[in-house]
Amino acid sequence: MLLHGLARTARSMRPIAATLEDAGRRVCNLDYPSTKATVQALVEDHVLPAIRDCANDSDAAIDFVTHSMGGILVRVLAEHDDAPDIGRVVMLSPPNHGSELVDRLGDWWLFRWWNGPAGVSLGTDESALPARLGEPGFEFAVITGDRSLNPLFSRWIPGADDGKVSVDSARLDGMAGFRTVPASHTFIMRDDAAIGLTLQFLADGRFDEP
Repeated sequence: MLLHGLARTARSMRPIAATLEDAGRRVCNLDYPSTKATVQALVEDHVLPAIRDCANDSDAAIDFVTHSMGGILVRVLAEHDDAPDIGRVVMLSPPNHGSELVDRLGDWWLFRWWNGPAGVSLGTDESALPARLGEPGFEFAVITGDRSLNPLFSRWIPGADDGKVSVDSARLDGMAGFRTVPASHTFIMRDDAAIGLTLQFLADGRFDEP
């Protein structure tokens, strides 16, 4: 199952979907209206029904590949009473501890209009959604970028970042693997190194030593 990021569509995940299909995997590239509802509502009203339709009542564990806010969705999904059996998960540039951009811009009407209630919930403070989620109970790895296409945004983010999320924010306790690649937040799901690492973790549950 593929889950795209905030203000994106399933179209953004097509390159990695095609590579997974070429590797012999059955892929469901889920689409959901990321800017139209809270994360919890997106999970209940869109992600869960789409998973049921795609899984065809199968009891097999489902692997996930997520981009950006998609990683937060799968963490919320895992805590839901009707959650499927989750296998391995690869999170690409997830704001696991929120984004300083939301802290800085979240009160601007244009930001709220563009990103919706889900987007404004992704700050870094203790009341924000990422801080309220527990350590995942599934096997997962994180791949994040350290190249930015927006120098202004990067000035507001401490440490290395991908233009939207810091490398430190992407990290999460319980990871089975962690890698950075020279990619931006916007295009990491198209990055050859990130796609190769994704295939490796889904197959082996680990990354080779760099």
